[in-house]
Amino acid sequence: MKEPLISVIVLTYNQEDTIARTLDSVLAQYCSAPFEVVVGDDCSTDGTRHICEAYAKQHPDTIRLMPATANKGVVDNYYDCFEACRGEYIADCAGDDFWTDKYKLEKEWKVLAANANVTVVHTNWNRYYEDTKREVANKETPFASPITRGSLMLESIITQTTAPVIHLCTAMYRAKVLRDFYNTNRALLRNKEFGCEDLQIAFVLAHQGDVAYLPETTLDYSVGHTSVSCLPDSAQQFRFVQRTASLSWLLASHFNLDTPRTRAFFALKSYELLMHAFRCHNTALRSEALEYANAWRVALGKKARCVMWVTKCPLMWRAALLLRKGLVGVKGAMHPFK
Repeated sequence: MKEPLISVIVLTYNQEDTIARTLDSVLAQYCSAPFEVVVGDDCSTDGTRHICEAYAKQHPDTIRLMPATANKGVVDNYYDCFEACRGEYIADCAGDDFWTDKYKLEKEWKVLAANANVTVVHTNWNRYYEDTKREVANKETPFASPITRGSLMLESIITQTTAPVIHLCTAMYRAKVLRDFYNTNRALLRNKEFGCEDLQIAFVLAHQGDVAYLPETTLDYSVGHTSVSCLPDSAQQFRFVQRTASLSWLLASHFNLDTPRTRAFFALKSYELLMHAFRCHNTALRSEALEYANAWRVALGKKARCVMWVTKCPLMWRAALLLRKGLVGVKGAMHPFK
């Protein structure tokens, strides 16, 4: 077996219905450079690991399944796989997503090989709705030039709200660039309180060099189900917003990024935290939201101050929740198919 030039990280947890599709899409790659697939199953409780074991047995020269351990979370799972990678370049594909271009690795590897200043190359992608099997093209590409100076993207990466500026599952990056930063700033990258691994990676790679973009679509990104960023209730959504916004704040502070846009972003996140606390009718979360607003040095806007005023009084808070429930019901009756 040749030493791999490219490592593909596949993270999975309780994805027995999709992990085979993911692995098939990676194994289907036509790439003239040797590549390996490092699979991190995070102690799945369904049949995911059994499927991964079968693939590793069937493709022993390509797939390396990380040893079974206790559940560790997405951040530790990712960086354990990252440390195990042998390739000069690294690509990602989550266990519920799948690549749609059989030449993805080949195209991206050639871009990196031809451009020494490029630290990461990424592409466009589709949203893939599992229930209907419908693909919807991503139309948010704020930096669509073939090559962009990464420093120009930092503000956008740190304030992204609806779609990632660099979708890591479409990307390939230089392992050494991230490894060098990881070795000296481990706590900034590998902190499981962040709840995600991709935002900080994209930011660091952009900070360290140029970013290349290929306009073709290479990924179907699975949506329409519960995931790290699509959670079923407001308490969980509160924690997701708090973790990702706290990560953005740490990155902004570490790299001295303070602009009107970043300040507006943290004001928005403070308002979102207050609204999630309001929906939960949770005074502890309300207090926590205000603590984060203070830590992020946010000047609360009118809507946030209104939520603060309503939630000061328990009776007013309950009345507002009942009113909101009624309005949501009316809206649902008027638009039953939305």
